[in-house]
Amino acid sequence: MAAPRRVAGPDAKNRGILVEAAEQLMLEQGYSAVTARRVAERAGLKFQLVHYYFRSMDDLFLAILERRVESAVELQADLLRADRPLHALWRFGTDPADVRITLEFVGLSVHRPVIRAALAEAAERFRAIQTETLTGIIAAAGVDAERFPAGALAVMLTGVARTLVLEQAIGMDGGHAEALTMIERELALLEPETREAAEPVAAEAAEPPRG
Repeated sequence: MAAPRRVAGPDAKNRGILVEAAEQLMLEQGYSAVTARRVAERAGLKFQLVHYYFRSMDDLFLAILERRVESAVELQADLLRADRPLHALWRFGTDPADVRITLEFVGLSVHRPVIRAALAEAAERFRAIQTETLTGIIAAAGVDAERFPAGALAVMLTGVARTLVLEQAIGMDGGHAEALTMIERELALLEPETREAAEPVAAEAAEPPRG
């Protein structure tokens, strides 16, 4: 029986460089541009190293996804500690780079079941965190949770954010200003500006003009 192919540990420096290079290619040119030779060229390494560190290209794509998920989970934890976590999560959800690479993974997953399963698991993980956060915010704001279920709001916010970014990418902006105004207004009802944050603004408004 043939010996199993050696795969270096996850902390190997070259492995991280290859994952970073593959992620940048995916963001800039789409998943179809991510080949062993192009990744190695971008990383400045020999292309044989791609196959040394990753048994297949699917393994490389999974490494990209894992890297982004862990980074996003850490960032999301920081956002949840913000004074207005819902506003922070909304801004995070409208990040063009995040939406763009998510759409690339969706396209890739159509014909690759292992990618589809990993993507679904990551998405469910984020949805659970978002729903838990919204549940607390809704309760604190005294909003009717049956009329505005946290899970439904999480779906709506994510869907609107992705639609806005996707349409902006193709040069479309019809209805965007109105949608943003409406969302910001509703978010302000759930998460009013704190008194401490509002006081400097009020002080500036009360200050007489100079000169």
